Amino acid sequence: MVTHNGLMRVFWPSDVAHSSHSGVLVGWRNSNLDVLVAAVLRDVEVRAVENALRVGTLFRGSKYPFVRILDRCGQSPLQVLGTVNPSNPPTAFNPNALVASTSSSSRQLQIFCPEGSGVMIQAVLFDRPDPTRMQYLSLDPIKLALVDKEEATSRGFPVGGPINAEEEQERQRKKVLVEKLKFHTVTRHVPTRKEVLLPTIIEQMNCCYEVSELLQKNAHLIGTRPKRALSVSERVVESASTVWQYIWVAIWQFLTVWVYPVMVQLFTLGLMGHRIAGEGLLILLDWRPLANSLALKDVSATAQQVDIRLQQFCYWPIQYITLNKRKNDWQSITNSHPEYIRFFNSLWLVANDVIIGIALGSYIIENHQYVASTVDEILNTYAIRALEQMLQWLMAWPAGLKLNTELSKFLGDLFLWVIEYWRDIMWTLRPFLPGVVYFIGFSSFAGATMPIALFSDLVSLLTLHIYSFYVASARIYHWQLSIIISLFHLFRGKKRNVLRFRIDSCDYDLDQLLIGTILFTVLFFLLPTVFVFYLTFASARMAIIVLKAGLDTLLACLNHFPLFAVMLRIKDSRRLPGGIRFELHDTQIHTASPSQPISTSIGPSTSYIYLRSIPLPLRAMFNEYFQLAARIRKHYVSPAVMLCLVTGKFVPPIHRKNLYSLQYSMLPARRASIAELWERITAAGEEGEGKGKSGGMNGHGHHGRKGSNGWNGRRTGGH
Repeated sequence: MVTHNGLMRVFWPSDVAHSSHSGVLVGWRNSNLDVLVAAVLRDVEVRAVENALRVGTLFRGSKYPFVRILDRCGQSPLQVLGTVNPSNPPTAFNPNALVASTSSSSRQLQIFCPEGSGVMIQAVLFDRPDPTRMQYLSLDPIKLALVDKEEATSRGFPVGGPINAEEEQERQRKKVLVEKLKFHTVTRHVPTRKEVLLPTIIEQMNCCYEVSELLQKNAHLIGTRPKRALSVSERVVESASTVWQYIWVAIWQFLTVWVYPVMVQLFTLGLMGHRIAGEGLLILLDWRPLANSLALKDVSATAQQVDIRLQQFCYWPIQYITLNKRKNDWQSITNSHPEYIRFFNSLWLVANDVIIGIALGSYIIENHQYVASTVDEILNTYAIRALEQMLQWLMAWPAGLKLNTELSKFLGDLFLWVIEYWRDIMWTLRPFLPGVVYFIGFSSFAGATMPIALFSDLVSLLTLHIYSFYVASARIYHWQLSIIISLFHLFRGKKRNVLRFRIDSCDYDLDQLLIGTILFTVLFFLLPTVFVFYLTFASARMAIIVLKAGLDTLLACLNHFPLFAVMLRIKDSRRLPGGIRFELHDTQIHTASPSQPISTSIGPSTSYIYLRSIPLPLRAMFNEYFQLAARIRKHYVSPAVMLCLVTGKFVPPIHRKNLYSLQYSMLPARRASIAELWERITAAGEEGEGKGKSGGMNGHGHHGRKGSNGWNGRRTGGH
């Protein structure tokens, strides 16, 4: 029964070949007013198509069980939806038997629907995704990063931290606001039947291509008798022409039955040996002497880089096994597409890293003496001589600022003595510097990230004296400032209550006030001298932190840059769906020519809408980089950090958990154990072996068993 003033949606593939020949529409009927056309079978009868759908003739030769497609598409069977270019024009509108009109001279579509039928037709045109090219439609944007991040201890990072706490508070705040907004809505929108069906319709669109290919391949079987068997003479000719094929089959069987399994077993044993060695290194890198202490990978960029590469090596076999299962199912099943992008993006990055590293390593090895001398000159210039000149300048009234002569001379001599001692250490280690540079160049053959990480650690070691100067001057400045603040409270007749965290009034004796005033005056006038030395070393420390942050950012780009995703975005954006959009088109451009038989039925009761895929935005592809920049900004460019610099408190570098979480976003929260990897490899091998045996034994009876694929049990196409 047709509902008056109803809206009937007809989802039509826009890439269907337009022709003037008659045909039958085959697809899914999701409701009385929602149909999706999967294929148009030309030059066939409706009854013959219905019978072929009922007995499964159109599903012969499918590589995989057709029931998987039906389960994916809401367990709705394929049906005959109507006809195209019928010989007898219709007289009345029937939603159970649509009548469409196409022409080979135009790509315009017409659906018969008179204005007095009480139904408005909404033709939703869509481009069928090609599953062989991994195209698909999706309501939600594709997720390039894994979503199983529990921020747990599987990678050894300590949980918490000010940045993580702020991010967690912000997420909780937004969640609470969303829950509150639900109570302030004027009307509660109950999803309509059409909105509920939209995810199922999207899945049907993704399966349209393979369904249409299968139906078109078997369309010639509709209404025809089976082909007769070969005669005796024809069999003799066929056997004579296939003698060489039997030889090649025997050779191929020898290679696949005897040689290939042995090679697979040797490769599996080698892989498991490397996996065991990698597991030992990962345990060593993640070992902590105490519960709250730092692991080696938390303090060394080189150890962190080795940990990332080992984690990827542990995950690659799991990814390959997962992607290899795609060959055992329909290409329209899109569950593994994000994993495919992550896997090949990781391979591309590692390959590019190795290529760049080989070029960089070759240059460093060939010129290691020159590189070593250059590094030595830079360190002597900026880490030793520049500091000596700066300290001597501070000891002699810098920029006309009259500092305390005795205190500045004492601090300057102290720091100069440490620098002199550090110069002797560097002089002792200078003969080993070319060998260190040669080793860094040799490590480049493992990727350009290794020399960058080694250089970052080398910078930390060679500037250790600057770090010690910063810590010492910051402690002195902070202690002096704290004493001045306490004496200032004493001068005002107050004191700090450490139990209640407040300033209380207090009565002091005259001797206490006098001594406190004298100490306050002395420390206050000595403060500029200490502050100048603290400012010098704090600036040097911040410069080193900026250099190391730049190196860590370069490591993040080489380890995580979405290169493969960007190439897919440029080459074929339909492989990176970010959602869908509907575009309303003018009805006049779809009006048929007067020569077509049902052109008079097209009027304002038919609207045309294009359903298009939205490519994944670039902001979503680089979302982790924006998060990394926000974390660096919150850590270093924040009022808390500025207050620490002003008051002399220690400014720690950003924790590697926050800095390297970007690079770990492509890895699972818990890596597969050795036993689990062995089980999955052996299970995949047994599955492939069983499939090969069944294919070789029963390959000739493939078509005769198609009833077991599941469509006969469902009685597809039944009315």
